[in-house]
Amino acid sequence: MSTGTILKVAGPLVIANGMRDANMYDVVRVSSQRLIGEIIEMHGDQASIQVYEETQGLGPGEPVESMEVPLSVELGPGLISSIYDGIQRPLNKIMEATNSNLLSRGVEVAALDRDKKWDFVATAKAGDEVEAGDIIGTVQETPVVVQKIMIPYGIKGRIKSISSGSYTVTETVAVVETEKGEENLTLMQKWPVRRGRPYTRKLPPEMPLVTGQRVIDAFFPIAKGGVAAIPGPFGSGKTVTQHQLAKWAEADIVVYIGCGERGNEMTDVLNEFPELKDPRTGESLMQRTVLIANTSDMPVAAREASIYTGITMAEYFRDMGYSVALMADSTSRWAEALREMSGRLEEMPGEEGYPAYLGSRLAQFYERAGRVISLGKDGREGQLSAIGAVSPPGGDISEPVSQATLRIVKVFWGLDAALAYQRHFPAINWLTSYSLYLDDVENWFNTNVKEDWMPTRQKLMNLLQDEASLNEIVKMVGMDALSPGDRLKMEAARSIREDFLHQNSFDEIDTYTSLNKQYCMMKLVYAFYEGGVKALSQGGSINRIVNMETRERIGRFKYTPEDKVDEEYGKILEELAREFADVAAGEEE
Repeated sequence: MSTGTILKVAGPLVIANGMRDANMYDVVRVSSQRLIGEIIEMHGDQASIQVYEETQGLGPGEPVESMEVPLSVELGPGLISSIYDGIQRPLNKIMEATNSNLLSRGVEVAALDRDKKWDFVATAKAGDEVEAGDIIGTVQETPVVVQKIMIPYGIKGRIKSISSGSYTVTETVAVVETEKGEENLTLMQKWPVRRGRPYTRKLPPEMPLVTGQRVIDAFFPIAKGGVAAIPGPFGSGKTVTQHQLAKWAEADIVVYIGCGERGNEMTDVLNEFPELKDPRTGESLMQRTVLIANTSDMPVAAREASIYTGITMAEYFRDMGYSVALMADSTSRWAEALREMSGRLEEMPGEEGYPAYLGSRLAQFYERAGRVISLGKDGREGQLSAIGAVSPPGGDISEPVSQATLRIVKVFWGLDAALAYQRHFPAINWLTSYSLYLDDVENWFNTNVKEDWMPTRQKLMNLLQDEASLNEIVKMVGMDALSPGDRLKMEAARSIREDFLHQNSFDEIDTYTSLNKQYCMMKLVYAFYEGGVKALSQGGSINRIVNMETRERIGRFKYTPEDKVDEEYGKILEELAREFADVAAGEEE
């Protein structure tokens, strides 16, 4: 085991001598307080160590000890519903151990409870030939999550013994005979966070991650296994949007990483998630969630590790065949940690002081998402979708983190402060946002919802773009200068914005909209526009069209319960047809 002494302390960066036998990314314990750190640079026998705890009071000559293993996470029963810091220390266990609400330096607590017994049900038997990724048993971790116990990577052979029963995460549940000898398997395995977990092959994104948020599902969908960014200025709704996605997205497991966000925001998450009722299961949302709380008052260096810690846990559940949604809030704070450590290492800075390798580090993170066939003989399919918030200063997305992210992700949900101040939720700007998954998921929507889903969506987008052009004219000469046809476009676009895109997250019906209901809403809005165009061509009055009573029913359709959608949809179409017939005939009301 390599040991050395501190030579210099510069904030979270410690330079140590005598570390020649240590390796890059080894975990080290610094000083007699045994602060945890990680080697991020080596020069001869000098190691630069990123310390994940407060370094105040450290001085030259104090001991440094390499643990000779990379920074790794423990994967096994006990992850779900846990709350960790950025390096997988369980915050509730630390609070119990220290009897304090504050994190004490050097505290060592196992990430997974070593005393708790789990009921293991063996699904393999003695004599079975197994390889990495094969499932040998299950553990009912929470009422809604069954954790599948898999053969760890690198092990292949024949099961010598296996038995069901109650075990802790460190007790042997099976013995496998390999070419190198016998391997004892436990419910827990470890994995280095900076290395992506292997899989058999990656699949193309072909199905959407349904979220129930209309502006996302209809206009800017994300594929299962896809990556998305939510950039926006302070107060525009990044965290709220991620909360909605965590609750409603069609995912089996949620991993939520609070990376460097304000403590009060993370406190809201910690308080609200256990209270939120999961619409999929009726249980608490925490029963399928892992939280990583790495707030802005924690050491900056730990933010860098938190992203990798979270995505490694997400990959573990993906390998079981689950659909996993990972929320990173926010990658800008993670990039700031990179910038600080790069500055301490005196590396050549890139744009705005960020390291030159910012883009490649972001790419390494996002490329670990995907839809894959996992290791193992049964060919399980799992999906890991990554959604990262970006917090550009002042909402200026020309800054390096936003631009580097946009070059990587395929979905851009650009939040608009002006929309947020107008109480338009979600405040996703429909003119600046985009999704590059539209072509990939088009066939799924047209096959599984309606055959004209994509054409209908495009018609609504065209109206919104026409409205943006007409707005410039209206600002100069007023609405009255527009032709009846252009006024109709403006009214139809207003209906799209207010009746379709605006969603009330506090209303139990409107907070989530099924794809069938979204389709009906799009068709109703466009039916009004199509009927108006026809009525105008037959000499109808634009004022009568604008003031039609059915428009109010179209606006209220969003509050129609799911079981009455088709019935109400038919009634509104009939009423719309009657009113347009009256308008075309020129009848007075």
